[in-house]
Amino acid sequence: MNTRTLLLTAGIVACVGLGGAVAQTQIHPAVKARQSVMTLYANNLGQLGAMAKGDVEYNADAASAAATNLVLLTQMDQSTLWPQGTDNASTDGTRALPAMWENFPDVMAKGQALGAAALAMQSAAGTDLDSLRGAMGALGGACGGCHKAYRAAE
Repeated sequence: MNTRTLLLTAGIVACVGLGGAVAQTQIHPAVKARQSVMTLYANNLGQLGAMAKGDVEYNADAASAAATNLVLLTQMDQSTLWPQGTDNASTDGTRALPAMWENFPDVMAKGQALGAAALAMQSAAGTDLDSLRGAMGALGGACGGCHKAYRAAE
């Protein structure tokens, strides 16, 4: 076998092996699902935040819709999105810290605080810009309370 054929064969074997390694690093379905939920949270929070900061014009209907979406997300049963072993030390593609599963009652309490803040935002969002701004602190704080304790930095 000449050198060229040997290198070509080695390259093919390496590519096949790499393909198998890539297939093994697929993100856990629960992680993908919860990241999708977090994307929905971020989209709606972003709309409200842009209005609160004055980056986009306040629109009572759009603010109410975004706040209602947040309430619905907090009311969704998310229990299947957080199985044991889907933390960043156990699986790829997540920033969830193992501490979440070590103190799940605190996580649940923080989730309830987010639900309460979303309900308060729902009441405030369509009223006027000042009301929306007044509800943003608690809503952001509720998100940050969980993220600071249980999400790894990027």
